[in-house]
Amino acid sequence: MRAHERLGLGPEDVTAGCYYSSPLHMSLRQFRRGARSAPVRRRAPQPQPSSLGVHAAVGDARHKAKLIREQRPDDLDLVIAHSLGAVPVALEYSAGALRAPLVLVEPALYDVARGDPAVEAHIGTVTVARARAAGGDLYGFWQFNAPLMFSREATIEAWPEDLSVAERLVDLQPPWGHGIRAADFIDVQVLVVTGNWSAEFEAIAAKLAEVGAEHVRLTGSGHRPQDQEEFESVLVSFAAESPLRDSP
Repeated sequence: MRAHERLGLGPEDVTAGCYYSSPLHMSLRQFRRGARSAPVRRRAPQPQPSSLGVHAAVGDARHKAKLIREQRPDDLDLVIAHSLGAVPVALEYSAGALRAPLVLVEPALYDVARGDPAVEAHIGTVTVARARAAGGDLYGFWQFNAPLMFSREATIEAWPEDLSVAERLVDLQPPWGHGIRAADFIDVQVLVVTGNWSAEFEAIAAKLAEVGAEHVRLTGSGHRPQDQEEFESVLVSFAAESPLRDSP
């Protein structure tokens, strides 16, 4: 069983958007009170976890941020966002609409690290690839993105299977150009977890660390450090230090 499953997080909760910890924060209150058992493994019957993974189908980051604002619970103790899901979440923090402790797992917040060579190289490659797609050459787009995103070469033999992935990828809004700044998180308790495999994600984490974020590297699972066994203890330690509200 993977760490996020033991924490009561479905795969979509950590990979596609953000997770608002309802049963988790109840258990973490017990943890802070000194319970000896592993309290985060307990599932509180009510309320149920709330996830915006379904919003991955929405292309525009500001539309996603609006959905978060409209549909999130009011009693947030902790927010977890992974990859592209970090962009709409960050927009809510930038607007001051969210201030809860935040866990960013390999966040695609390219705006905060503009000028870094690895970040600019990634953006440059994606820009050229998207120009190919805009000109009607979707396979040309895939020739750039298969090695960039999936660490493998594009081949004609695999193209029938890869086509749907390329079509979905080209429809995604790039995670830059949203005006997100590292300074937007100065007054927020932030943990950034990276997989120690990508220079651009490490650069993003470094910029966030400059404004006070804690940065933890979990090596071995690439873009999914939440699959590492250590993720659970890292998350528990961070949440235990977060100022949780009193129980109602």
